Amino acid sequence: MKAQFPQERISVFDIFKVGVGPSSSHTMGPWRAALQFSSQLQAQDELIQIERIEIFLYGSLAKTGKGHGTDIAILMGLLGEDPEETDTSLIQEKIDKIKTRGIILLGKQAEVPFQYSEDLHFLFQESLEYHPNGMKLRAYWKDGKQEEETYFSIGGGFIVQEGSGQVDLQANEVLPCPVNTADELLAWCHNRVQCISEVVLHNECYWREEQAISKGLRRIYETMRDCVYRGCHTHGVLPGGLQVVRRAAKMHERLMDHRHYNHVAEWVEAIRFHRVDFRQTLKWVSCFALAVNEENAAFGRVVTAPTNGAAGVIPAVLLYMICFCDKIGDQEIEKFLLTAGELGSIFKKGATISAAMGGCQAEIGVSSAMAAGGLTECLGGTPQQVLMAAEIAMEHHLGLTCDPIGGLVQIPCIERNTMGAMKAITASNIALDSNPEDARVSLDGVIRTMWETALDMNAKYKETSEGGLASNIPINVIEC
Repeated sequence: MKAQFPQERISVFDIFKVGVGPSSSHTMGPWRAALQFSSQLQAQDELIQIERIEIFLYGSLAKTGKGHGTDIAILMGLLGEDPEETDTSLIQEKIDKIKTRGIILLGKQAEVPFQYSEDLHFLFQESLEYHPNGMKLRAYWKDGKQEEETYFSIGGGFIVQEGSGQVDLQANEVLPCPVNTADELLAWCHNRVQCISEVVLHNECYWREEQAISKGLRRIYETMRDCVYRGCHTHGVLPGGLQVVRRAAKMHERLMDHRHYNHVAEWVEAIRFHRVDFRQTLKWVSCFALAVNEENAAFGRVVTAPTNGAAGVIPAVLLYMICFCDKIGDQEIEKFLLTAGELGSIFKKGATISAAMGGCQAEIGVSSAMAAGGLTECLGGTPQQVLMAAEIAMEHHLGLTCDPIGGLVQIPCIERNTMGAMKAITASNIALDSNPEDARVSLDGVIRTMWETALDMNAKYKETSEGGLASNIPINVIEC
């Protein structure tokens, strides 16, 4: 069995997608699938004739669906809400309204009867062959006609519709510098005498004008930054029943030491120009990562990087670079995101970024490798050192299981983001002080090993909450 989609043409903006927590594969993917199904039904201009909608969740989507908010995500998609734009503060209100009224406003147009307990099925003992994250959506018309579509959420918010033959990307395009492996990326850097971010930018210009790329990257950064800011200013307990107390806000208050600011940009500057010792720097990195993943667990707006469960690693390392490294500006932020995004796409092509397929090594491991490479690029590393940093970061996440307690993206997921960020920074420092020619393991080699490890890993350690911490910690979880 090979890695799934080695020939995809993946943009940085496919790897970094703005959306809603807590999971890219269990929330974002199903949300986009339901939104696509809703749009497909609207195109038939017969919404008023639909008398029922049924939802079937299989495999990992069924086993951890409630903890990951899969049910909520699909209903939001059927409503016609866009995860990039929807008001996250109103999500629960909209879901409660559907449950109370027994009606869903399909595509914001037609009221269709929907009974949550009868029309949404969690098929715990059934799986679809193609991927562990499978779902079927079915519509019934009053005249007896039915329409059904099967979707698979394959990680990072990417979806595949059964029968379409490819991911929701344009797989037949030929980029100026085609890249499927780290070795190919390195060859383009040598041929063009460019750094990695320059090669990636050259490819991105195939899809967008350079000005649009800069604007898009700026939006990605600002969404990440704003997510950290919200997490650093929000107290309370996370939803889901584990009674996990938010920690980032209290940690932030201690670290800020009574410094004042009026808005988010001034907040970054306040951190940046207040020099701290090594121990405090480490605390800031942890605080940044905790903030993002607490927001993610609370259905806040995050950026898949490359997934929601690992969304805190890259913002934490990026803000570490901005706040605690010298001479960092907008250009370095763009270089960081371009490099990190390309590394994420190489992992996706050669292995997986889905925890349901590969365990947490496919999420935290990949995000740590992406962040290590991005940081190394911006701190003056050669292309070889960038790839070496990514390899080192992944090497020390190999075999990491996905075992969320109660199916919630909280324990151990939130803290794992702090660890992934720390490893990324360490990996970058090691690579910058090393000669890549002395390395004995290549990035492509570690990606192959990661995929082989994923194939060998017992299914109960792949986002099912049937093994590891999830099966050994006696915690009663209240259903969402």
